[in-house]
Amino acid sequence: MEDRTSTLCIVMEYADNGDLLQKITAAKSGKAPKIPEQTCWSYLIQMIKGLQALHDRSIVHRDIKCANVFLSKDGTVKMGDLNVSKVAKRGLL
Repeated sequence: MEDRTSTLCIVMEYADNGDLLQKITAAKSGKAPKIPEQTCWSYLIQMIKGLQALHDRSIVHRDIKCANVFLSKDGTVKMGDLNVSKVAKRGLL
C-alpha cells in the first residue's frame, strides 16, 4: 500500500519592497513613480512561472490578488498566502 502522508512546509521571507497592491496604490496616488512596462512584464512572467510550479504539484492557489504578490528590491516576485489553496486529487480540480 502506498504511503499518502502529506507534509506542510512553511517558508517565511521578508519582502523588502512590499507587495504589488502597495506599489500600484502608491503609483496611482502619485507618491511613487509609475511602474514601467518592462517591470510589469517581468512581474507577470514571474507570477506565471510561480503558478506553473504550483500547478505542476497539483496545487491551486485560489486567492490570486495583488496583495498576495510580494516584491523584493532586486525585482524578484513571490506568490504568497496559500491558506485557501487546494491540492487537486487524481488530477481533478
